[in-house]
Parts: sequence; C-alpha cells; structure tokens
Amino acid sequence: MRNKILYTIIAGAALLLGSCNNFLDQQPVASYTPENYLNEESQLASYGVNLFSVFPTHGQWSFGTFGIDAATDNMTGMSYDNKYIPGQWKVGQTGGDWDFSNIRNCNYFLNNVEPKRKAGLLSGSNANIKHYIGEVYMIRAFVYFDKLQKLGDFPIIKSVLPDEWQTLTDASKRQPCNEVARFIIQDLDSAINLMQTTAPDGKKNRLSKYCAYQLKSRVALFEATWLKYFKGTAFVPNGTGWPGASKDYNKSYQYPSGSIDNEINWFLDQAIASSQQVADNFTLVNNTMTAETETGKAFSIACDANPYCKMFADVDMSTYSEVLFWRQYSKGLGITHNVPVYEQIGNDGVGTTRGMVDGFLMKNGLPIYASGSGYLGDDSAAVAKTNRDGRLWLFLKTPGQVNVLYTNSSGDHATPIEPIPMILVSTPEQKYNTGYAIRKGLNYDQAQCANGGGYTGAIVFRAVESYLNYIEAYYERYGSLNGKAQAYWQAIRNRAGVDPDFNKTIAATDMSQEAKNDWGAYSAGSFVDKTLYNIRRERRCEMMAEGLRWMDLKRWRALDQMITTPYHIEGFKLWGPMQSWYATGSLKYGIGDASNVSSPTLSQYLRPYEMTTTSLAYNGYKWAMAHYLSPIAIQHFLITSKDGSDVTTSPIYQNPGWSTTANTGALN
Repeated sequence: MRNKILYTIIAGAALLLGSCNNFLDQQPVASYTPENYLNEESQLASYGVNLFSVFPTHGQWSFGTFGIDAATDNMTGMSYDNKYIPGQWKVGQTGGDWDFSNIRNCNYFLNNVEPKRKAGLLSGSNANIKHYIGEVYMIRAFVYFDKLQKLGDFPIIKSVLPDEWQTLTDASKRQPCNEVARFIIQDLDSAINLMQTTAPDGKKNRLSKYCAYQLKSRVALFEATWLKYFKGTAFVPNGTGWPGASKDYNKSYQYPSGSIDNEINWFLDQAIASSQQVADNFTLVNNTMTAETETGKAFSIACDANPYCKMFADVDMSTYSEVLFWRQYSKGLGITHNVPVYEQIGNDGVGTTRGMVDGFLMKNGLPIYASGSGYLGDDSAAVAKTNRDGRLWLFLKTPGQVNVLYTNSSGDHATPIEPIPMILVSTPEQKYNTGYAIRKGLNYDQAQCANGGGYTGAIVFRAVESYLNYIEAYYERYGSLNGKAQAYWQAIRNRAGVDPDFNKTIAATDMSQEAKNDWGAYSAGSFVDKTLYNIRRERRCEMMAEGLRWMDLKRWRALDQMITTPYHIEGFKLWGPMQSWYATGSLKYGIGDASNVSSPTLSQYLRPYEMTTTSLAYNGYKWAMAHYLSPIAIQHFLITSKDGSDVTTSPIYQNPGWSTTANTGALN
C-alpha cells in the first residue's frame, strides 16, 4: 500500500489531465497506449492542449488573472490570508504542493515521443511535430517553476518511474533550488530550439518560441534575486541552517559556477539575454489615452476605441502585438467564464488596496507626496485619479461613471452606471471589499452579463513583462541602466501617459513615504535604493492584477519587516466625505461582531480585516520567515522512510522554519 501511495504522489495517477480541448474529438483516456497513440502530429497537438490546464487562465470557469493578486499589498479578498497570521498556516498531514502528477504527464509524453521523433517514426509536418514537443518541454518548465516558487529545493524527475519503493524513494531526493532553476532553463532551451516563432494555429492560442524566451527570463530573474536577497540564510544552498546539508546527498554541494555570487550573475545574464529576445521583437500596444471622461461617451465605447484598454477585455486577442499567448473562450462551445459578471460590480470581493492606488505616480512623473506634484488627495476615487498615471484613471472604477448606454435586461448583471462602493453587502459578487475596484479586463457587452456567460479572452504572456524583466535584471547585474534598458522604461512610461523622465521620479522619491504602502520598498527588512524601487514600482503598476505580485514579493524578500512591524491592509478613505454616501446609522463600528466597517479611531481608511477585535488580523498582518516557502506534508516523509514511521530516515527534508509534526505552525 505504501508503494502505491508513493507512486501516486511521485509519479501521478492520471495519464492525461481532464480535457479542456473541446475542439478535438479524442479517444477515451483508458485507450491511450504508446502503441496506438502519440504517433502523428494531431495526437501530439491534442496531448499538448490538454496540458494547458496548468496555466491559471485555462480552467473552464476561470476568473482569469484578475483575482490572483489577492492576499498581497495590491489586492485583497474578503477574508484575511493565514500566511500573514503566524501560527495559523500549519504543516499538513497529507496533500500540499509536493505533487508530481503534471510532471508525470509531461514525462510520459517526452519519454515516448522524443525517441520516435529521433527515429523518424512520427507522421506529419516535421516543423509542427517539433513545435508540439517543444510545447511540452515548456509546460514541464512551467510546472517546475511553480514548484520552485512554492517549495524551493525539489526532486528533478525526467522519466516515468516504476511502481517500486526504493526507486521512488531515491527519486524523492531534493535538488538545490538553483539546480532546479537550471533544469527549468534547460527545458526552456529545448523548447526554444524546437518551437516556431509563431505557433501553428497562427492565433497565439498555442505557445511559441517567444513565450519560452519570456518564461526563461522570468525564471532566471526569480532565481537570481532569490539567491541575492536570501544569501547566507537557510533558504539557499550552503546558507546558515540550510536543511539540505543534513542529508548525505547534498551536504557537500558546490555551485556549478563556483560561488553563489557567480550563480546570481549567471542567472541575471540569462534573464537579460532572453528578455531582450522578446522586447526587441514585440512593440507595445498603443494607449490612445482616452476613457469616458475624455470622449464624453460610455466607458464601454471609450474602451473599445483604446487598444490598450481593449486588449485586456477583447474576445479575440490574436491581433495585439503585445500578446504572446492567450486563452480563447467560446460561447457556442460552452467554454465560458465569469469575469464580466464579477467585474461588473465588486470584482468578486477582491478589492484594490490604498497602497496600490497610492503607488501610481502623477502624470508629471512625481510621487503623490512630492512638492509640486499637483496631487488633490483621495476624498473620492475621482479625485484620487485626477492628473495621475493613465493606468490608474483607466483601470480604477469611479462611482457615477457611465459604463453602457442601455437599461438592464431581466436576469443579467449589467451595470450601466457605476454605483457607490457596496461595502456593506456580504455577497462576494457584489462586495467592494476595500471600496476600490478595478475595471482592467472588464467587458460591458450585455451578451456576457449572465452568470457564466463571459467569453472574453485571457492573457497568459504579455511582452511588456520582458521589457520590465530586462530593466530589472540589467540594473541588478550592473547597478546602472544601459541605453536599451532606458529606452524600454521610457516606452512603458510614454504608453502610460507618464513623463518619461524616470530620473526626475527617482530624485523625488522618499523611501520612508513609499514604504508606508508598498512592500516592494524593502528587501531583507531594509529599504532598497531609489532606482531599484522605481523599477519595482513600474512593474507593480503595469502588471496590476495580472498575477505576478506574490512571486515578486517572495523573490525580493520583501516581507521581513512585518516580522516586527505589522502592516494594516487599507482601502478607500471611508471616514472623509465619502461616509455621506451611506445611510445614517448604516456604518457600524465598535459594537463587536455586529460591526460592518472599521473604526475611524484606527484610520480614516477602511480596514477590511479590522472591523471586529475577534479578527485574527485585527492588529495587522505579520510575517514569519518560514512562510516564504510552503511546508511539506508529513505523509510524504512517512511513505519514504525506512519503516514508515521515522521521518528522519526519509531522504526528504523539511523547509526552513517548519517542523515534521502535523498541524503545527512555523517555528520562531
């Protein structure tokens, strides 16, 4: 039984993931064998599409990426996140992130198809065959990158393993995080060598060589900055207390480049080179700087006329130069989602934070607190958006804005006029959790306003990330910006309607002010320099609500300061003029569990987790170092131990700061 459990965990029980490809007729899963399947081009293509479900945009009822940044300083959900309440995130008995099913699915394909390709046994277009194999290399890289972010050190498994205890136990040995990152880059290099610059579908619904370049730059930048900011700690190989040293197979580990500093530079060089491949070949989509306030028309009409706005909410994203890979939905095939419904009102209870709003510059390039900035305050969203970065006034909702020019039909969720923020309701679909809500990715087409009726596309990879990756990687590598990095940065700021002179912004930056509302102001508990901070700020504002914030905060080690100084998640300025929007007596505070808003004695700003003193987040968010990585569940130690009970005999070691006792929180 222990063998079978271990095999299920480390090898994966399923041959293929549940089908998300409704465009192709397929055999029943049970009939797939190497003898009658994976022999010709269409079968390879079909297998690859089934693996696309590893991307967060590809679930059939997906909310897209517009809620993934919840539980960061950018956006927050209706409930606090346990990782910010030390002691509440606990070691599991079973389950967790120590799972290999998607890796096994990729290995099954590669182990069977690569020998056939090299032997010339596959039928179809050779270029397309190579492309579909390259896709699976990239998907395996994507899955491994997810494991790298969550678990750090991880086993590297390249083949489908037999159901034999000793083999599976040996395969459980964790490789140092930088070796995992090098393996991911190796897979991406294979993908780059095999894939075409344009996917066979021609519509960017499949992966391409440039997607692999961009993911490579993301992985390399992640690992370089992780090694840099965690250097000397238990979170990197040979750092003080690194648990890998407790196992014979890792105790004498040496970096392949000779030192951790050389390793950091190697990864930065990889990030620079691969991001340039994308940034030099893809132009940014034009922002016409028009919204409803400029056109006098409804937002739905104004957004349709602005390519940058419409890019996030279009039904067909294949025509946008910046989009590298996107997920297509179809009303006719019943492949739909709820993004238009959720974003019609409260974004499914995921609110934008005060910190996110305050982080945007004025259009003159100055921070809001700087002398001469022209900032008018935040007594309302409309005031806060005045003369700001174009991305803020374009994508932050404003009460009273005209969204569409028709009256609601019975049964739909259309919202012709944006209401005052509904902070007092409990229904997630309607709840304005912070009082602020985004409209990035929002399509007001009435045909998509019924529950589950949305069919706008979902972006997976957008080329601007490579611009940002290049800027950051180059500055981390050399401590300055070359002409190319400067040109990329200016292009992003020009597109955002912000003065392109980033040096003016840097000169006016006060890190003590920025640190109040941006965790990215820190690394390892100290302020970063002003240039690096503004590079991070640009990334934060450009990629708002696109699912990269948590990854960035982890690799920057941007949460240490909360070990000693709690952070209070805040929303809009409720206790100012906006309080008059709500009926007298409806705002209740200081009455225990009957409170529905936070008290003005705590802050003028709404604190969604500080309404009642019984909330575990009432005193703010805190942090534990262990929370930079997930704990490994105890089951995995037991089934790889020699006697099934002594976890110390398992080749697996626990992540720093976590115990090998189930239901325990992080150690001090």
